[in-house]
Amino acid sequence: MADPGVALAKAASDFIGCPFRLHGRDPESGLDCVGLVAEAIAAAGGQPSVPSGYTLRNIAIDHWLHFAAASGLTPALGPIRSGEVLLIALPPCQHHLVIAESAASVIHAHAGLRQVVRQPLESHWRIISKWHPTFS
Repeated sequence: MADPGVALAKAASDFIGCPFRLHGRDPESGLDCVGLVAEAIAAAGGQPSVPSGYTLRNIAIDHWLHFAAASGLTPALGPIRSGEVLLIALPPCQHHLVIAESAASVIHAHAGLRQVVRQPLESHWRIISKWHPTFS
C-alpha cells in the first residue's frame, strides 16, 4: 500500500496556484489553509472533517484540534516527512496549517500572496503540532 503522506503531498501540489479565500473550500473560488488540507485529504482518498467559525487570529485553538483525528491524521514524532500536516504558530495569535512536501518545503494557502504556494519551511516558524495521514 502506498504511503498516504506521499499521496497527500502530491494532492496538495495539485492545488498550487489556486486563489486564497478565508473559509474557502472550493479550489475554483479559493482555499484557506484549512480548505487546502481538507481538499488535499479528499483528493488523496481520505474523508476530511473541517471546522468553521475561526478567524485569521485566534488565541485558543484547542477546541478545533479534534478535527485532525476525525480527518484521518495521527500525531507524528520525529523528523518532518512528506505529507505531514504541520500546525504553525505565527505572531500575533495566528495559527496556520501547512502540508510538508519534504522536510524542507511546504505547500500552503498564503494569505499575503493570495494563493496556494510552495515555499521553503521557514526556520522562524514554530511548529506546535504535526500529524501524519493514516487513511488508505
